[in-house]
Amino acid sequence: MTPMISAIAPPPVPALPPMLDLLGIAVFALTGALAAARLRQTFVTVAFFALITGVGGGSVRDLLIGAPVFWIQDPLVAPVCFAVALIAWFTPVRWWEGKLLEWADALGLATYAVFGTIKALAWGVPTVPAIMMGVITGCVGGIVRDVLAGQPSILMRPELYVTAAALSAALAGLGIALGLSAQVTWAIAVLAGFTLRGAAIHWSIALPGHAGPAED
Repeated sequence: MTPMISAIAPPPVPALPPMLDLLGIAVFALTGALAAARLRQTFVTVAFFALITGVGGGSVRDLLIGAPVFWIQDPLVAPVCFAVALIAWFTPVRWWEGKLLEWADALGLATYAVFGTIKALAWGVPTVPAIMMGVITGCVGGIVRDVLAGQPSILMRPELYVTAAALSAALAGLGIALGLSAQVTWAIAVLAGFTLRGAAIHWSIALPGHAGPAED
């Protein structure tokens, strides 16, 4: 008699409100679409940049923790990225210049760093690797965007970007480890990362670089 194999149900994950989740993905996707538009690429490239920037970090996270890739399971994510690409294609790039998009990106960065950490913890990932999954969630889409565009990656720039994601992810992991409520953990971790990134935007704060090889 062949034994029956039961499907393993995914663990419950504290989810973002659906509209907020799609809005965050749309902001990330817009930064990708605009990167391609500034390079005067075709619409196919603009749409690809929108998708890879919007879902890149979460896709890598899900593959690493063994979870179903989120946007393949959600029928709205890919259409939202495509719609953002259309907006970027049919509107002047100058409309999107300025700090507003940077501030929206900062909020998305902090939020998804926290979400990625908590999702990884829910899937049984130990705390420190889970924090790294949070950083990956917030940053990898932007890193891939910059590499494909032939621009200096956010990982290779001194501005406080990855550091802000790391702060949010670390506080999320610490909050869960200390047994804080999900609401308190989210509030503290997102606010801290957003504040740090916002300070970097406003005051151009950057980390010091390595001194390099010693001069003879």
